[in-house]
Amino acid sequence: MTLKNSLSARALAAPQSGIVELVNYARGREGLIPLWAGEGDLPSPDFINQATKDSLDAGETFYTWQRGLPELRQALSRYYERHFSVTLPIDHFFATSSGMHAINLCVQAVSAPGDEIVYLSPSWPNIVAAIGIAGGKAVPVPVDFVGGGWSLDIAKLEAAITPRTRALFINTPSNPTGWTATEDDLKAILALARRHGLWIIADEIYALYYYHGPRAPSFMDIQQADDRILYANSFSKNWSMTGWRVGWIVAPPEIGQVLENLIQYSSSGLTPFMQRGAIAALDKGDDFMRANIERARTSRDILCDALIATNRVQTLKPDGALYAFLKIDGIDDPRKAAFDIVDKTLVGLAPGTAFGPGGESFLRACFLRDPRQVTEAAGRLAEYIARL
Repeated sequence: MTLKNSLSARALAAPQSGIVELVNYARGREGLIPLWAGEGDLPSPDFINQATKDSLDAGETFYTWQRGLPELRQALSRYYERHFSVTLPIDHFFATSSGMHAINLCVQAVSAPGDEIVYLSPSWPNIVAAIGIAGGKAVPVPVDFVGGGWSLDIAKLEAAITPRTRALFINTPSNPTGWTATEDDLKAILALARRHGLWIIADEIYALYYYHGPRAPSFMDIQQADDRILYANSFSKNWSMTGWRVGWIVAPPEIGQVLENLIQYSSSGLTPFMQRGAIAALDKGDDFMRANIERARTSRDILCDALIATNRVQTLKPDGALYAFLKIDGIDDPRKAAFDIVDKTLVGLAPGTAFGPGGESFLRACFLRDPRQVTEAAGRLAEYIARL
């Protein structure tokens, strides 16, 4: 028996990321414009970095609160009051070691091996992998692609529910499609969860990256105190903190000790000096965040307008999130095409095959970058498409 074959079946079944595969292939090439990952090109702002440095200088390098510093949880409460018009005491908040950690904890909290979690597809691949590694079954419900846009059929969502279903994973605004649930969509999903006694894991990381108002509709707008909803979130996108690996969960206080226990046995708490940076982001970062969102809006328009003008790309400007999900005439194998595109144009795109059912004909481009870079990338892509 080889060393690899002696590993657990769950570990062996963890798929290679179709996004990281391409990143590893072409990372560091001169002239590369990397639109493959869900991050911008701005470093974390100085006021966040300085708060972290000050914490280190003050010696905050010891074990800390498993649920997060009270000051961080209070800052999260203020953030939700400002942006979501809800008042939540700090016992609703839990600091995590990344948004991915938050998702893993939510999956562990609501499901056991053999249970099913229904999700909307195409989706960020880490969601499906997290469910599988936990021993569960991820059940996809493809959203419909019509006229360059995306829509959810609630009847399809309900049809996917079985006696083994424990939760619905709802990411809105969506990575990779940009689909954004309306309030009516959210009401229908919540009614479905209530009727079947299911949890909702709400990934609303892109809630403020919404291009038709101050933020996207949220389950926060319609939920009742006894609803089974967990919110998984991250500091990555709003404040250019992808490398920090800092996230949070919003949850009913009743399950607080359970989440604290899961944190204890997975990370033993988020480092305190990084929490100080997160507090600065929440309390001082609204202007930076708004500028990031406007930068995304400008670059979204540049990219989508240029590619739609080729008459060879099926897409609409997404309502939310950071991505154009592109169906390009003449491309049948987006994984092969992504390697070809990066070789010939030095533009890095993520293949739609990485995002599961419904994504097989698409390529994803993240547009949270300098508009000048996005203009250059759009030009290179348009030339490539013209040669197909």
